[in-house]
Amino acid sequence: MTVMILETAPEKLRGELTRWLLETKPGVFVGNVSALVREKLWKKVCAEVPAINALLIHSASNEQGFKIDMNGFPHRRVVEIEGIQLIKINDIVDNN
Repeated sequence: MTVMILETAPEKLRGELTRWLLETKPGVFVGNVSALVREKLWKKVCAEVPAINALLIHSASNEQGFKIDMNGFPHRRVVEIEGIQLIKINDIVDNN
């Protein structure tokens, strides 16, 4: 299973992704594609619009059963602790 979530993605990119994945909501794509197709789609998302916030979640043979990748400048980020992926909310820096 593959899930991609894109914030403010251009229509052209969303249209390309719908060739392989089902767009269940604007910017939310779900499907069951091979690892090769998934990686090519993810590289396309990251290369075409590097500044858009994007999230990729896909099945993996690990303790959690899935893997998370992020692109752009999200307010949350993935941290790995002892092989487990967790989400960390980025600290807000106050320059007073």
